[in-house]
Amino acid sequence: MSKVKYYYDSENLAYKRIQTRKRKKFGYVVLFLVSSALFGFLIFLLLINTSYFETPKDKIQAREIEALALNYKVLNKKLDLMNEVLEAIENRDNNIYRIYFNTTPISEEERKAGFGGVNRYKDLQGFNNSELMENTTKRVDVLTKELVIQSKSLDEIVALAKQKEKLLAAIPAIQPVKNEDLKQMASGFGYRSDPFTKIRKFHYGMDFTARTGTPIYATGDGVVYKADASLSGYGNHIEINHGYGYKTLYAHLSKYKCRPGQRVKRGDIIGYVGSTGRSQAPHLHYEVFKNGERVNPLNFYYGSISAKEYIEISKLANQENQSLD
Repeated sequence: MSKVKYYYDSENLAYKRIQTRKRKKFGYVVLFLVSSALFGFLIFLLLINTSYFETPKDKIQAREIEALALNYKVLNKKLDLMNEVLEAIENRDNNIYRIYFNTTPISEEERKAGFGGVNRYKDLQGFNNSELMENTTKRVDVLTKELVIQSKSLDEIVALAKQKEKLLAAIPAIQPVKNEDLKQMASGFGYRSDPFTKIRKFHYGMDFTARTGTPIYATGDGVVYKADASLSGYGNHIEINHGYGYKTLYAHLSKYKCRPGQRVKRGDIIGYVGSTGRSQAPHLHYEVFKNGERVNPLNFYYGSISAKEYIEISKLANQENQSLD
């Protein structure tokens, strides 16, 4: 039974009973319940989600994790560049070096084998950036394996090269015009627009734009087979027989610095850039023949340019633009 409370009425000189309104009581009860619920909710948030109440240590750890994720992204960009360079070397290895020495190319399966089966990256799982860390680590492992295989392959190529020094000297392995003398690499091997008819047709060589009189170099050891203007459209041109099935042609020359029957070495000046014959501007049109078939000269510049330069000139050569002859 609740206590009854009174107050003294001084005017009437008597005690009177205090009457508590039910509405006021209800308000007190509601206020108590709302306050209790709000306090309980705050405690609940504190228990399940401490990110709302980060300590200085939590903030430092968060910054370190963010920096780590950024470093992984930067590393992946570097790996992209390394992969691009390695792919260029592997392409040369399979399609140039091993073909020269009649050696079986290394298959893609062999280069990338050995990374299936057991999950060797399980220790990297369960973190916020697990996928990024696992993928990056896997890429580094694959790249390391490919580099080991490529290193062994090049050792094998060196051993073969020592036995075939004459063949290596004969192969047309440098650019016929030096990079510092080039205005640009105007057109490559493949379908191009004819500068005169504007008809799309196959361009069987590479065009190097340079000033009239720029030196042209023999790309391999051999014997000058022809130095005249007997081929229609080529103007003044030179053909060199390198032996071992290789022959090169240099067209639109302004003048010669060799004669038929002359033996030349790789790097010897054999003539000068011009615009004779069917030519739109001063340039050198250069072709490579292997066993009587015209092949892409781009595959034979391993003796004068780096892997990075090879990638750049490859991009230019593969653009389907207008040739100069």
